[in-house]
Amino acid sequence: MNEIWAPGQDVTPNPHEVENMAATLEAQHGLMAAQIADFFATLHGQQGDAGRSWAWAGVAELVRKRERERVSPAW
Repeated sequence: MNEIWAPGQDVTPNPHEVENMAATLEAQHGLMAAQIADFFATLHGQQGDAGRSWAWAGVAELVRKRERERVSPAW
């Protein structure tokens, strides 16, 4: 199945997709992963694509959550 995102199409990612996007950004960009996801969220927001903006904001949030979990001890 060939899926292409078109403007205006609902792009709400499922949790598995958000996890994969976050892991890919972390693997490729390390400490800059959350900032890169924020960049894409802002870019899509400025272009009027709220769905993609929201999706990227969720990725940035997950990256930051995972970073806090790695840094903070689990007491």
